[in-house]
Amino acid sequence: MSGEGQTGRAGASERNEEYERMEKWLDDHPEFTHDYFARKAKRSMVDGWLLAQALSHSPNLKQPETSNSSGSNSRNNSGTNTPVRKISAQEFDRGDTLNPIVSTVDGARTFLGPSTSQTSVTNKLHRRPRTELKTLDEKELMYELVIDICNELDVNSLCHKILQNVCILLNADRCSLFLVHGREGEERFLEAKLFDVSADTTLEEVCENREAIRIPWGTGIIGHVAQTGELLNIPDAYKDPRFNNEIDLQMGYRTHSILSTPIKDCEGVVIGVAQAINRTNCKDEPFNLHDEKIFSNYMAFCGIGLKNAQLYEKSLLENRRNQVLLDLARVIFEEQNNVANLIYKIMMHTQSLLQCQRCQVMLIDDLCKGIFSQVFDLENTDFDNSDTFNREWPAEPRFPIHIGISGYVAATGKILNIANAYEDKRFDPTVDIDRNFKTKAILCMPIKNAQGKVIGVTQLINKLDGSIFNKNDENLFEAFAIFCGLGINNTQTYETLMKAMAKQRISLECLSYHASAPADEARRLKTMVIPSTYSYNLLDFSFSDFGLDDDDTLKASIRMFIDLNLLERFRINYETFCRWLLSVKKNYRDVTYHNWRHAFNVAQTMFCMFKSGQMDNVLTETEKLALIIACLCHDLDHRGTNNQFQIKTSSPLADLYSTSTLEHHHFDQCIMILSTKGNDILCNIRQDEYEEVIQMLENAILATDLALYFKFRGEFFNLVKSSETNWNRERDRDLLRSMMMTASDVSAITKPWEVQLKVADLIASEFFEQGDLEKTQLNIKPAEMMDRDKKDRLPDMQVGFIDSICLPVYQAIAEISPRLEPLLDGCKKNRQNWQYVSQHNSKHVVDENKRENESKDDSIHENEGNVEEEIDNENENENLQLMDIESSEEAENTDSVTIS
Repeated sequence: MSGEGQTGRAGASERNEEYERMEKWLDDHPEFTHDYFARKAKRSMVDGWLLAQALSHSPNLKQPETSNSSGSNSRNNSGTNTPVRKISAQEFDRGDTLNPIVSTVDGARTFLGPSTSQTSVTNKLHRRPRTELKTLDEKELMYELVIDICNELDVNSLCHKILQNVCILLNADRCSLFLVHGREGEERFLEAKLFDVSADTTLEEVCENREAIRIPWGTGIIGHVAQTGELLNIPDAYKDPRFNNEIDLQMGYRTHSILSTPIKDCEGVVIGVAQAINRTNCKDEPFNLHDEKIFSNYMAFCGIGLKNAQLYEKSLLENRRNQVLLDLARVIFEEQNNVANLIYKIMMHTQSLLQCQRCQVMLIDDLCKGIFSQVFDLENTDFDNSDTFNREWPAEPRFPIHIGISGYVAATGKILNIANAYEDKRFDPTVDIDRNFKTKAILCMPIKNAQGKVIGVTQLINKLDGSIFNKNDENLFEAFAIFCGLGINNTQTYETLMKAMAKQRISLECLSYHASAPADEARRLKTMVIPSTYSYNLLDFSFSDFGLDDDDTLKASIRMFIDLNLLERFRINYETFCRWLLSVKKNYRDVTYHNWRHAFNVAQTMFCMFKSGQMDNVLTETEKLALIIACLCHDLDHRGTNNQFQIKTSSPLADLYSTSTLEHHHFDQCIMILSTKGNDILCNIRQDEYEEVIQMLENAILATDLALYFKFRGEFFNLVKSSETNWNRERDRDLLRSMMMTASDVSAITKPWEVQLKVADLIASEFFEQGDLEKTQLNIKPAEMMDRDKKDRLPDMQVGFIDSICLPVYQAIAEISPRLEPLLDGCKKNRQNWQYVSQHNSKHVVDENKRENESKDDSIHENEGNVEEEIDNENENENLQLMDIESSEEAENTDSVTIS
C-alpha cells in the first residue's frame, strides 16, 4: 500500500508540474488563451468568474485564498508583456455578428444603420415566480437573483431587475436606484435611474412615470452615501436632518425606515446608490444588520453587472456616434463644389443630432481678417424630411469679429457654453429684437482649418427640449466643428482651384486669339505665288536665309510642305495652313538668335535630309509630317535664355516643368496653336494618325534638349554600327528621329564659313545678354561661353563643342545615308577654321573684332572664303558658333562647349 501511495503522490506531483507548465505556457501566450476562452468557455464558467470577481471586491465577504503566489506573479507578468495587437479583418469573422458598415436608406448610401436598441442578450434566463423564490433558502435565493441579472446588458432593464430583487430579498416596500454622473475633479451629481419601484411594478410603468431627479454630490442621504461609500441604515427618516420630505408630500407617501448602500464596480469606485424604503410586512420595523449584510452582498454582484451594462451601453453609443461622424464625413467629401451647400448640409446634420432651434456658421473674410464676410443661419423649421432648405445664399453683413460672443470665440479660439445668454455681458439683446427670437442657451465654437487657424465660428442656440447644452453636446459639436473646418477648407481650396482653372481657360482663350495670325494675313499669303524649290536653293545643305525676307521664308516653308506632298496626303486646308504658318512665326519672340529665322533654317535642313539625303525612303509620311512641324515649332516662345537660367531664377516655367523646361514649353505652345480654331491643320486626319503625329511631335521637340541627346546617343551610335539594323523597331526609329532633330538643330555649324561667322555672332550676342543678366540680377559669375570677359576663349570652346557634340552625330547619320556626308564635311571644314582662328588669335584681333561687332559691320576680309591661303587674315571675326540647343548641366561641365 505504501508503494501505491508513493506512486500516487509521484503521479500527482507530475500532474502538478505538468499543470504548472501548461499554466505558464498559457500566461506566455495570452492571445491563444483569450481565443480559446472565447471559443470554449461555457456560461457557467462566465458566471463563476463574475462571482469570483464580486467576492474578491466585496468588503463583507471572505477573500478566496491564493494557492500559489507564483501563479499570481505569472499572471501579472503575462499581462504586462501582452503586445498591442494589430486588428485585421479576420478578427471580425467569428460568429457573423457584425452588420454591414454601409447600408442604403431611402435610396442613399449611408453609414447610419438601423437604430440599435439596447436590448439584453438572447436566451435570457427567466427568473422563477415570486412565490417559488420565497420557498428558497437564503443561499439559493441569492444565487437565483445573481443569475437573474448576470446576462442583462440593458441598463434600464438591469436596474429594474435589481430593484425588484432587492424588494424580494429585504421584503422592502419600495426601492430606488441612483447613478453617478460626472468624473472626479468635475461637477458630480446623482440622477435617479429608476425611482419608487415595487416588486410588482413593470419596467414600462416606471419609465413612463420617470421624472428627472438630480441630487448634488454629498447632499441628502443619497449624496452622503455616494460621497462616503458607506452603507447607511436610518430607522426613522424624519429624525435624520439629511432627509428631504418633499417627495413624500408630492406622492402622498410616508417614509419610515431607509436602507441605502453604495454600488461599486470591480475597482471599488462608487457608480451608484441603491435605496430600500420601509418593510412590506411592517412599515414601522426598521432594517436590521442581517438586511445590511444581504443588501451589501447582493449589491457587490450588481455593481459588476451594472458596470458591464454601462460599458455595453457606452459601446453602443460610441458606435452610433461613429456612424454619425462617418456619415458627416461622407457628406463633406461628396460636396466639394460649393461652400454654401456644404455648410447647409453640415448644419442640417448638426441640428438633426443635437436638436436645437437655430444653427449658425460665420466665416472670416480671407482678405480682411477682422470681419465676418458670410453668415449662414438655419432654423429647425427651414428644412423638411427631404433635406431641402429654403435659403439659397448666405447673408453678407460684413461685421467686425471682435463684437459679441461669436467675436470673442473668433478672437480667442475658445469654446463658450452659456446657459443664459441675457446674463452674459458679451451678448447683444438687439439681435433678438430684430428677428423676433428669444435666445436662451448658446454653444459657440471656433472653426479651424488643418493648420489650426480660425477660419470661422459656429454656434447652436436653444435646445428644443429647453435644457442647457451639456458636455456630451460639446463633444459632439466639437467633432462637427472639426469636420466643418476640414470640409470648408477643402471646398474653398477646390473653389480657388476651379477659379484659377477658369482664369487659365480665359487666359488661354485670350492668348489663342492674340497669338493666332489674323485671317486677312492668311488670305494674303494664300494668294501669293510660291516659287520653286530650286529658286530658293532648298535642296542644298549650304542654304542660307540671309538673302530672304520674311515673306520669302513663309513661301519657302509652304514649298517644303508642297514638295513633301503633306498638304494633299493629310488633307490640310491651304488657307488654314497659311494661317497656322503665320501663327507659328508670330509666336516666336524677337530675340537675337532663337527666333523664327532659326526655326526656318532647322526645317530647311530637315527637308534637305529628306530630299537630298534620301531619308524620305526610310521615314513614313506621318514621320515626315511630325518632324517638319517639330522643326518649325521646336523653339516657340523662346525667351533668349536657357534651361539653367529658368531654374536659377525660379521662373514659372521651372516650377511647371522639372526637366527639359523650355522644350516642354515649346511643345505646349505648339499644341496650343494646332488646337486653335483656324490653325488646326491636323483636323482632317484619322484619330489614330493624329495621336501618332502628336506623340512623335512631342518626342521630336524634347529631343532638342542636349541632356536627352547625351542620354541616348550612345545607344544610337551602337545601333548604327550594328550590321543587323533595319529600322523596323519603333524604338530604333524614335532614336533616328531624335538624332535627325539634333543634326538639324545644330546644322549652322555645317554652313559655309561666311554664314557660320554671322550665325556665331548672333548666338554669341544672345549668350552674352544672358550672362549680363546673371551678373546684374543673380549676382553670379556666368559660364565662360556667356561671359563677355571670356570672349577670347570662344574659338577654343567652339572647337570643343564641335568635337563633343556635332561631329559624332554627323558621322553617325552619314553612315546611315552617304548622301548626308555634306553635313559632316561642312562640320569638319568649320572645325579647321575655328582651330586656325584659335591658334592665331591675339589681343589685337579681339579688340578689332569687338569694334566691328559694335558697329554691326557685316563686312569681313575680302578674301574670307579662303582662310587657309590668307595667313594675314587676323582681323577675322572670332565669335563663337553657339549652336541652337539648350545645354544641360552635364554638357556644361564637359571640356567642350555646350550651346543653348
